[in-house]
Amino acid sequence: MLERWFLAHPREVGENYVEHQAAALSFSFQLFGAAAACFVHALVPGLFQRTGSATVKRLHEQMITKRVRRSDAVEASFAAFDAGL
Repeated sequence: MLERWFLAHPREVGENYVEHQAAALSFSFQLFGAAAACFVHALVPGLFQRTGSATVKRLHEQMITKRVRRSDAVEASFAAFDAGL
């Protein structure tokens, strides 16, 4: 159960538990801020007109960029291993 709840997913995305916790908390804080901006925008449409969507786009880019970097690093390590054979 410890493995499944705490370790499997961070390992799947190339992080340890603490690294994954820090990334998830960072995303959480940013999403809370975007949610607050959307709430205010619902009450006063002239305020925070692009904050929510800009936050989601930025976080999506961070996830994709990080995923691509990890994928490139894995491919590079396999290439180095194959070259050594």
